Amino acid sequence: MSGKYNKHMSLVGVNIGHSSREALQSAVTKVLEDKIHGISFSPYVEGQGPGTMITEAQITERLAVISKNINWVRSFSCTEGNENIAKIAKQQGLKTLVGAWLNDDLENNEKEINNLIDVAKQGYADIVAVGNEVLLREDLTEAQLLEYISRVKTALPGIEVGYVDAYYEFELHPKITEACDVILANCYPFWEGCALEYSILYMKDMYARAMKIGNGKKVIITETGWPNEGPKEWGAVPSYENAIKYFLGTYQWAEEDDIDVFYFSSFDEVWKVEDEGGVGAHWGLWDKYGNLKYV
Repeated sequence: MSGKYNKHMSLVGVNIGHSSREALQSAVTKVLEDKIHGISFSPYVEGQGPGTMITEAQITERLAVISKNINWVRSFSCTEGNENIAKIAKQQGLKTLVGAWLNDDLENNEKEINNLIDVAKQGYADIVAVGNEVLLREDLTEAQLLEYISRVKTALPGIEVGYVDAYYEFELHPKITEACDVILANCYPFWEGCALEYSILYMKDMYARAMKIGNGKKVIITETGWPNEGPKEWGAVPSYENAIKYFLGTYQWAEEDDIDVFYFSSFDEVWKVEDEGGVGAHWGLWDKYGNLKYV
């Protein structure tokens, strides 16, 4: 991939490698004022998580916090009230990547798939995602996932249908890649232990691998991010300044090479600690109260 990133790169007049915290914060403000492509959105507040029924009022309030800084919103589920995210996002002028959350609960998968189709048929979905990291978690077989993708594509002619997973899963499952209209790739240099200095170059390589296996299909980065607190992951160190630098580096590259990136994520969420450990609650651009963290 092309691009000029290194640890001394420049964005909106700021040398990311050697700038003060105040200068970096100012650059974040500028990027968000100009709007980023999209963000991975979860509506939960303190004390909530999967299993909580979410009201339309809460979704409206949480989306209103971030909507002026984004063009697209990505949702993960179409049950427990999450099926209303796309409608409310449209009301706030946003485009939508609408996801169905699939796992080994086949009964709930039916609810997710049926609601996803309903949301899209009502005109609220610009792109749909049939599952998120199902193969990575080994919740379903490739054959089961292919069947879900086929059902959704048949029900929604004219709407782009994809599947979200780690970039390398599309190399491991070429039948899934072939079935998708668009490749929805999660790219996390942090989780692969990459030091901040080399993280954007590493993400470019992840993207290039997805592009190669996609064989001409559009590739969208559906998740990437960097936590500001928590234990390190090999050479990847969470910190306030590293999180800022990764965010700025990501959107420097996205602008230079015209890459669609959904940043992860909207808000800090404590419930994620159970699955991700100490870094789980620190991925948001906004804190749990809805305040921007890096300005």
